[in-house]
Amino acid sequence: MKEIMKCVSHQQASQLLHNKFVVVLGDSIQRSVYKDLVLLLQKEKYLTLKQLKSKGEMSFEQDCLVEGGCLREMHNGTEYQEVRQFQSTHHLVRFYFVTRIYSRYMQSILEDFRHGLKPDVVIVNSCVWDVSRYNNKWIDDYKENLHRFFDELSGILPEETLVIWTLTMPLAERIKGGFLVPEIEHKAPQLRYDVIEANYYSGTVADAYGMDVLDLHFQFRFSLHHRTKDGVHWNALAHRRITSLLLQHTAQAWGVIMSCPLTAVEHTEVTVQQPIYRHAANPTGVGSTSNYHYPLPINYFSNMERHPAQRNYSGYREEFFSDSLPSSYLNFEVNNPLLQTYRHEAAGALRPALPPQPLPSANRQRHKHGQAGNGFDYRPPHHFERYNEYHHQNVVRSRQSRRHYAPYTHHRPNQYSHNGSYY
Repeated sequence: MKEIMKCVSHQQASQLLHNKFVVVLGDSIQRSVYKDLVLLLQKEKYLTLKQLKSKGEMSFEQDCLVEGGCLREMHNGTEYQEVRQFQSTHHLVRFYFVTRIYSRYMQSILEDFRHGLKPDVVIVNSCVWDVSRYNNKWIDDYKENLHRFFDELSGILPEETLVIWTLTMPLAERIKGGFLVPEIEHKAPQLRYDVIEANYYSGTVADAYGMDVLDLHFQFRFSLHHRTKDGVHWNALAHRRITSLLLQHTAQAWGVIMSCPLTAVEHTEVTVQQPIYRHAANPTGVGSTSNYHYPLPINYFSNMERHPAQRNYSGYREEFFSDSLPSSYLNFEVNNPLLQTYRHEAAGALRPALPPQPLPSANRQRHKHGQAGNGFDYRPPHHFERYNEYHHQNVVRSRQSRRHYAPYTHHRPNQYSHNGSYY
């Protein structure tokens, strides 16, 4: 199976997030977003099927379990917690598993941000649990919790922090998953519609608070063959595309030109870690790739999935159309043409620019945090060019001016260094 996609390389990801603190908040899909980012920061490989399915493990690719997971009882309840962290000499990535966008647990996470190291990037989503596990009439509660979360987050994080709200990806008509306990199985057929409605509300609210919105539902509407059999989760190739979209968005927000040529990636079902680019080894399951230097339509990736028979997708056409939604259900698109506890504090006190430090035990003490800005005394082997503003196809709204300090001050020409910001 071949895909045409823009892949961000290990080197690009490592340079872009150099001396950066990234936080990922959300459910099991967001956990896989975190895992793929951690993997890409270290090597050019995909997540394995086992890594995608695992939760609460003590360690994944040199990260560590800070709290919850297998350190406590493993369950599928709304009180399940899991905090993971990956730290290298120049990168810090943390994941919090959350089942509701605003709760007492979320308040404790926000307190971590208030009193600890301020993240440079926050990637957040919370939807499926919110609309299915708490209240049959979820709309009002979800809207109110969104307002509470974004309002409090805006008051805690500095202006230069990039917050990306990702819209929930498409669900199948028949689904199963950890969140879908027997008590709510009757809701399963309706959930895919609820997700679309919730996406509209959450994207609107996030935009109103000045957050960035990345519409993954739109991006993967024709990529349903990458969805796993449970109808909820996604395979390794889909998660690498999510990572690439997030990093391309981040590069644009920071004024960095990051060249990502369209690449043909051949990929079968991943059961072991495989290199994915042509300069890596080429074991079974991953074929050669080639770069396309001529321009292709921006929706080329999506258009390919409309004709699966041309690429031997047996049974895919039937599955795709069984999951299609009534066109009238998406009528909001007509008017929106751009829709295309302190208990974590010891982990929060770690600095990405410092050598790795062992995480303390569960009985952690409170630490005073350092300054929010990270130092940039390291000179990467290559540099990115300054970004020239243009409309970004993956963003729900037009970009607004955002003050952000350049991560590569050694290489930025003088004419771009006015007031220490890109804009």
